[in-house]
Amino acid sequence: MSDRLTVKANTTLLPFLFDALQGWSRSTVKQRLKSGCVHVNGESITRHNFDLLPGDQVNIEASPRAANARPQIDILYEDRDLVAINKPAGLLAVGSGEDSEPHALGILRAQLGRNKHSVKLWPVNRIDRDTSGVMLFALSKEMREAVMDKWDTAEKTYLAIVEGRPKQEQGTIDQPLRLDSEIYQMHVGPHPDAKDAVTHFTTERSVGRRTLLRVTLETGRQHQIRAHLAWLGHPVVGDQRYGTAGDKMGLHALQLNIVKPGTDKSLTFETPAPAEFWALLEPGQKLA
Repeated sequence: MSDRLTVKANTTLLPFLFDALQGWSRSTVKQRLKSGCVHVNGESITRHNFDLLPGDQVNIEASPRAANARPQIDILYEDRDLVAINKPAGLLAVGSGEDSEPHALGILRAQLGRNKHSVKLWPVNRIDRDTSGVMLFALSKEMREAVMDKWDTAEKTYLAIVEGRPKQEQGTIDQPLRLDSEIYQMHVGPHPDAKDAVTHFTTERSVGRRTLLRVTLETGRQHQIRAHLAWLGHPVVGDQRYGTAGDKMGLHALQLNIVKPGTDKSLTFETPAPAEFWALLEPGQKLA
C-alpha cells in the first residue's frame, strides 16, 4: 500500500510532504524520506530539498523497498541534474572495468535505480580510494561537461593530517605536476610535460608530531594534495605512495562549492570528516 500524490506548484520535497500528509507526525515523514520510501516520478529520493515541479508524481511506500538492503551511500544533495555523495574511505570512486570490486559509481547507480534498472551517472570529480568525502555526479553527459567547463571557479576544500609541523602557519605551493604512468605517481617540479598546480594550506591544529591542515585547491590535478604536501616535507599521514604506509590515510574532501550551470545558484556540498580521520590526529578529539 502507498500514498500517491500529485504536485500542484513549485516547491521542495519535505515541505510538500509535511503539507500533504498532515495526519502523519513530522518524525514519521522524515523517517520515510530517509529510508527510501519516497519516490518522485518513479525514482527513490532521500533529499529533503529535492525540487518539485507541477505535475510531478510522488509516491510514499509503506516500508522501504527490498532493494534498500543493498549497499547504500550517504547522499548529500540530489536534484534532476546532480547528485553529491559522501564517499567513505576504502571505496573506489569508479570501477576499472576489469573486476567486480564495489565502487561508488556502481553502488549509487543501483541505489538510485528502480525496477532493477540503474541510473546513468557521470562522475564530475574523483577522489582517491583512501580519501573520504564529497564526490559529485551528473545525471547527463552534458551537465558533467558544463560543470567541468567552469571547474576552475569551483571551490575545493580538504582537511589533511600531515607528518610534522610546517614552518609557516599558512602558505601556497605553486609547483607543476607530471604523472609518471609507470609507477603511477606524480613528479613535482618544472618539466615540459608538467601541468600547473596550485595548493593553499592553513594550519588548524598541531598535536605532537602531526598537524591538521585546511587545504584549498586552485587546480584539481590527480594526487595534487598528496604530492604537494610530500614535496613540502610533510606527507599526508598513512600515504604509502608519497610518505609512510598506514591503516588509514589522513585526507578528507570536506567541501565543494559550484555555481550550477544554466543558473546563478550557488551549491555547497559538505560533509564532516569521519571519526577514523580524527583518530589519526588525536583519539577522541575534534576540531572546535
